[in-house]
Amino acid sequence: MQVFNVEGMTCGHCVKAVTSAVQREDAAAEVKVDLAQKQVSVKSELPSAQILELIREEGYEARAI
Repeated sequence: MQVFNVEGMTCGHCVKAVTSAVQREDAAAEVKVDLAQKQVSVKSELPSAQILELIREEGYEARAI
């Protein structure tokens, strides 16, 4: 499980945007978003650098924890 700190997520739309971005590249990915903690947990074969880029492409600041 890879965990990322993601700034700027505030609502269900944000959750869907981040989840969809990762799952477009890895349909089997498990994505869990915690809005209160500003964290996204991803279980995927994708490398963390690629996941970070996908999240950033959606307009959010992200970094690995």
